[in-house]
Formats: sequence, structure tokens, C-alpha cells
Amino acid sequence: MTKDNQDGVEQVQPMASNESSSEKAGVGFSEPVEEKPKGTLVQRLVKQAKTPGSAIQIIIAAAIAIAIGMAVSASVDEVPEAAPAILEIPGSLWLRALKAAVLPLIIVAIMIAMQDLRAMAKEGAQLATYTIFWYIGTTCLAVVHSMILTDLVWRRLMVDVSATLPALDEDSSAGEKAADGAENAPHDIVVEVFESFIPDNVVGALANNELLAVLVTSIVVGLLIQGPDSSIMRAVREVERLVSIIITALIKLAPIGVFSLILANLLTLDMEAAGKNMGILIGGSIAQMAIHLFIMYPILFFAFTRKNPFTYWMKNSPAWITAWGTASSAATMPVTLRCVKARGVPQRISRFTIPLGTLINMDGTAIYFPMVVVFLAATQGMKLNAGDYTIIVLLSTLSSIATTPIPSSSLVLTIMIANAVNVPVTGMYAIVVAFDWLIDRFRTMTNVSGDMFAARVMQKLTGITDGDIVDVNGTESHEEMQKGADRV
Repeated sequence: MTKDNQDGVEQVQPMASNESSSEKAGVGFSEPVEEKPKGTLVQRLVKQAKTPGSAIQIIIAAAIAIAIGMAVSASVDEVPEAAPAILEIPGSLWLRALKAAVLPLIIVAIMIAMQDLRAMAKEGAQLATYTIFWYIGTTCLAVVHSMILTDLVWRRLMVDVSATLPALDEDSSAGEKAADGAENAPHDIVVEVFESFIPDNVVGALANNELLAVLVTSIVVGLLIQGPDSSIMRAVREVERLVSIIITALIKLAPIGVFSLILANLLTLDMEAAGKNMGILIGGSIAQMAIHLFIMYPILFFAFTRKNPFTYWMKNSPAWITAWGTASSAATMPVTLRCVKARGVPQRISRFTIPLGTLINMDGTAIYFPMVVVFLAATQGMKLNAGDYTIIVLLSTLSSIATTPIPSSSLVLTIMIANAVNVPVTGMYAIVVAFDWLIDRFRTMTNVSGDMFAARVMQKLTGITDGDIVDVNGTESHEEMQKGADRV
């Protein structure tokens, strides 16, 4: 998919894929082989519609549920109480199954991620150290500014619909715990957060869903295991494959679950309030990703390279446009590698930073986690305290690193973070799932853009070269830049 022009400068064309942004399998140090999309757009859409659990199926299921729900609401004065309860049974069972897979997923994902990071670090200590710290730093920045804006702006615009929303998790202690936490002194909250890092009983932490303790334990164990080829790691990877199979099967059932949950809740939900809340979630998420992409990244990029970040970003347009179109960081990686190579980044750097970024640099996902958890809380009339926000920041950072190579695994991790701060997962979650396909594209575009910025910064910090440098100073004319943007 790469063509050489008369001047020998690579022209990069995007590739198409139906993979999710969380599908990061095949991450490696060599440049993957791209496959051209087959068939017309209509043929590909029809193929997607026949694929179990695809975005097209979820959209169709949501549209049918909305149409039926609105028709029933318009023609019936009062819906029998039993109707929503019976209709939500399939969706409720689907959500319960997803929750059951959370702990196994996060344990094996964190352990494998720690081993992969340690193995990658052997490729070059300086490059590995700079890259890992850069990715972790930008992820923390993304989570923090997302949490601040969500609390100061978006939360205050959301409408409480709990009066008309049947809860799927009838946990009466959730509200009591949130209320108790609001009365705690600041130093009590700090002590509680730090104590939650280390469990006094690992089995108890697993049984009680003490997810922060489980995460920290998984990180420590993953770092202590000697070698990726050890018998323990082989067992962990087998468990990871099993969990991936289970969650993939559950995601294939997503259209049924989404249809059930949306229809059951539309029969009792205030449609105007629900629509306003969903608009705030989508608009707020995209706005916060735009802030990270067009303000945070450019400031950091210019501070380290003294180059124009917007020119660099536009010249790499094939990569981020492909990312938006495919909603997959892994599918975009071949295009990303060729783009940064054409911009003068040595392959010794790009073949490390880009695959590693595909694995752990999930800034778009990290921005989205706080937004969606606060959305679930605000629409149920819950107020989170400082301790809850701290836990959300920590879990969002760690969860973005632990996102596994399976479709829509971020949806499962959202449940994990919500449970950690005692936010019940209700029918509003079905609306989140129904529109995730759209937000996912902007998350992936943000993630891939972060990878490209990181590669150029690492070149500046390390000074590594391999003789393949082209256009180091980024001095193409405006016409050349426009041609690069028009190639896709």
C-alpha cells in the first residue's frame, strides 16, 4: 500500500480493517503486512452486518429497540411494571457474565503487560526508559485533565434519571458507602487509598472485588516472574487465551444484551433527559480528546523538539485518518510506521515506540474512562468524593495499559472501574455500549496520534539514527503538506 514517487518519498495510503481499537494482537518489532480491503463499501457493510457482535449489529439492535420503545411509549399511557422487568432479563444476564470475567481479565492482562514491558526494555535501556516514562506520563496527564473537566463541567450538565431507571445491580450498600465517603476527612481518604494498594488477604481481595489491591498485586507478581518462557507465564498466557475466548463470545452477544437493556429502559426512561445525557457524554468525550490532541500534545512536542506539531500531525494524516476509519491501533500500525519513517524517524526508534505505543499508549481510552464512570454516577443521582476520584484516576491509568487484544475490552474495564467506586451499572450502560462504536474511533485517533508524536520526541531525546532519515527538519512546503493530506 506504499507507493514511491519520482523523488523517492513514500506516499502512504490508509488501510481498512474491521478490528476494534482494543485489538492489539500481533504487536511486534517488525513491520506488519497490510491487506487491502476486498469488495465494495456495501459488500463490506453487509459482511459486517452478518458478523456476530459487530458495530453494525449493535447499531441495528439499538435502532430497533429505540423504535419499538418510542412506538410503545407513544401508544400506551402506562406500561405494566412486569414488562420492563421481563424484557431486561437477557441484558441483565449478559452484564452479569461480563462482570464475572473482569477479575480474571485484569489479573492476566497486567501480568502479561509487565512481562512484555520488561522484555522490550532489553532492546535498549535508554530508549525503553524514555519511551515508557513518556507514555505513562501522557496517560496520567490525559486522565487528570479528563477527571478535572468532567467534574467541573460535564457532570454539572448531566441530568439524574434514576427515578425512572430500573437498576440492574440492586446493591443498597453502594449509596451508603458513597455517602459515608463524603463525610470522611481528607487525611482519612488519603490513608484509605494507600491502604487499598496492599491487601492483607489476597483471596479476600478477589472475593470482595478490591480491584486496586488486585491490580497492584498483579503488577508485583508480573514483574517478579522470571522470564516470559517460564512455566508460570505459559500458564498465565493460557488463562489469558481462555478469558479472551470467553469475553469474545460475550461480545458477540452484545446486540442481544443492548437490545434488551435499551428496550426495557426506554419503556420507563425520560427520553429527553436520556438524550441530553448521551449528547453530553459523546460531545464531552470528543472535546476532551481534542484538548489532549491539539493542546497537550503540541505543547509537549514543541517543548522537546522545537518543531511545529501541527505541521507534523498533518503530514502524518494517513495514519490518523486510517485510525479513525478502522477504529484499530493494530490495524493502523503499518501505516503509522511508514508515516513516521517518511517524516525522518529512524526505524530503530519507530519499530520500538510504535508497537509499544499500540500496547500501552491508550490516552484516548484513559480520557474516556473517567467520563463514562461519572456519567453512570451522575445519571443515577450519585455524587463521588475525592477518594472516588483518586481511585478512578489510578484505575483509569492502569486499565488503559491493561487493555487486552480482544474486541471492546474497554467496555468490560469500564464496569470494573465503576464497581470500584460503588457505582451501580444500570440500563444507562446499554446506551453507552450502543454509541461506543462512534467514540471508539476518536479514542483510536488520539492513541495513534500520541504514538506518532512520541516517536519524533524519542528521536530528539536519544539521537538514535539508522541512515534512513528523510525530511528530519520537516521543511516540506505547504503544497507538499496538502498533497500528503490528500493521499488518503
